[in-house]
Amino acid sequence: IILTESKNDQKYWELYGATGTYNSDDKMALLNTVTGNFYKNNEVAMSFQSSKGTYNEVKKQIVLYDKTFIVLKDGTTLTCNKLVWSGSDKPIVVTGNVRINRDNQLVSTAQKATISSDYSVFKISGKTTTKLYDLKEKKWKRV
Repeated sequence: IILTESKNDQKYWELYGATGTYNSDDKMALLNTVTGNFYKNNEVAMSFQSSKGTYNEVKKQIVLYDKTFIVLKDGTTLTCNKLVWSGSDKPIVVTGNVRINRDNQLVSTAQKATISSDYSVFKISGKTTTKLYDLKEKKWKRV
């Protein structure tokens, strides 16, 4: 199953499911073994894979859940239990066992993170830890 959203030659996202179903009454797609991309200015800004996902056509909302792995254009990786995308101009919310790794120099864990719509700012909350790698001392430091 392949789902995409684009408007005026601008691609917003694409979802691929190895298997899945679409309920036309609920306007809901249920996908298994999901991969896909979110776009900014017709370039891939975020790629992802997840065990399961849904697309709600009425809400225009994508939910990925169960073993979700994300890679941003700058190389930052993120794992979580659940991701909710509600539009290209809205923040992405990730919850459950959130782990953010940026260039193997910053590692943060939390129960929840909000990612700005341009993917540049992360706000973490709930049992957070952050470690920075000190290149000079060659060791991790908690902040």
